[in-house]
Amino acid sequence: MRAGSVRGDGDLGRTAARWWHVVLALVVTAAFVTQLVLLFTTGADVNTSSSGAGESIATRLIRLFSYFTIESNLLVLAAAVTLIRDPQRDGRLWRVLRLDALLGIVITGLVFDLVLASKIHLTGAAWWATLGFHYFSPWWTLLGWVLFGPRPRVSRATAVAAFAWPLAWIGYTFAHGAVSGWYPYPFLDAATIGYAHALRNTAVIFVFAVLLAVLFTLLDRVRTVDRAPAGAARAGRTGRPRPRAGSRTG
Repeated sequence: MRAGSVRGDGDLGRTAARWWHVVLALVVTAAFVTQLVLLFTTGADVNTSSSGAGESIATRLIRLFSYFTIESNLLVLAAAVTLIRDPQRDGRLWRVLRLDALLGIVITGLVFDLVLASKIHLTGAAWWATLGFHYFSPWWTLLGWVLFGPRPRVSRATAVAAFAWPLAWIGYTFAHGAVSGWYPYPFLDAATIGYAHALRNTAVIFVFAVLLAVLFTLLDRVRTVDRAPAGAARAGRTGRPRPRAGSRTG
């Protein structure tokens, strides 16, 4: 393989990755802007069919940012913006952010599709916003990670640290619900279904998240489209294959 083709392939992959994350960031931002406009004008929340028109703006905002969906999409947006600047971004804290975004948004998409979609009936701008949050963002994020990574980025320590946020969200959700009587999702509504059922449902999703993290850790070793094989990359830097140790060159 010629040196120019190695560098060209890498540049092409990084450019494609940047544009992939640009599209993701634009869609998620548009969904957030739409949701905030609806919240301030009509009280509509794309995470539920009920209207919050009778609640104060402060209560609406607290509830909005209490949704796992919203927090996951914020993490996705943060990760996408950093990857637009540098598709090969790395760093200890960034790795946790990236894995949290990936885990959170995939769980968001699956839970919405399998559990919540049939219970939420939206129209107009609210439907477009939920399309961005619950359908586009999860699968575009996952496919982007599969294609562009960056990888490898997931270690055992990263996977363990990534569960600090979901555990904190679970603790907050039940504490906030105990005080206010409001829960973001019906399968966590301890006031209606009881703590035993709510905790059981939480445990099932948590175990699934652990299995998903294991799967992502294994897939993290798979080469992405913007990475050349190690030998080819070395050839690209020098213009010719590196001689083996002990070999003689002219």
